[in-house]
Amino acid sequence: MIEPKPAIQPSNPTGAKKRRFGGTEAQIRSALKFYKVMAYLTGAMLLLLCAELVARYGFGQYLFAGGTDALTGQPFGFGFAQAEPKGVLGGFNVSVTVLIVHGWMYVVYLMSNFRLWTLMRWPFAKMILLALGGVVPLLSFIVEKKFHAEVEAELAANPQAASRY
Repeated sequence: MIEPKPAIQPSNPTGAKKRRFGGTEAQIRSALKFYKVMAYLTGAMLLLLCAELVARYGFGQYLFAGGTDALTGQPFGFGFAQAEPKGVLGGFNVSVTVLIVHGWMYVVYLMSNFRLWTLMRWPFAKMILLALGGVVPLLSFIVEKKFHAEVEAELAANPQAASRY
């Protein structure tokens, strides 16, 4: 009778843990590209949001497009107007639009973070750092550059680590 033998495991002389990704290289590169686009868009919207908050709380001004000047009754084009009392009647409040757009972009940015984080199988602390990029001004640009380089380096160092389905 033939005795079953265990499969031979390739030896790892360095003792380092073998790196595995959660997807193929194409999936990781696609997630990285989507993350990069969202990082730049969310970072730009966050800078606009900060400028809007300074205008609102520092100077009591909203950014309006169109409408009628409340004091003179003349048509209002595009620019800053008083928040209280209301300086423009019937105009499009660009300041509130910046708030809403940044909020929804941040949600999509978090989805791109989660996708990249899942595929790379990083620790949870990196997910937190990625998420902070959308709420700390200028951090999304810094974090994107750092993690983009890290992903490229890991893909180059571990070409066999991408799993196939």
